[in-house]
Amino acid sequence: MAITNRSQIEIGACVQVVLKQDQRTGKLTKGIVARILTNSSNHPRGIKVMLEDGLVGRVMSIEN
Repeated sequence: MAITNRSQIEIGACVQVVLKQDQRTGKLTKGIVARILTNSSNHPRGIKVMLEDGLVGRVMSIEN
């Protein structure tokens, strides 16, 4: 289940994202949020972020 509210995500948070090329398989990639790319307060398919390593994907879960 995707994280759909922008307010739930913080810069520096450790998250699991689905990259564009992995949307069909649902493969998750772990990383640290560098930028939040989605401007709206929520998005039904998940908030798009850029990770510190430059990868871009939609947040599926937040790690503790």
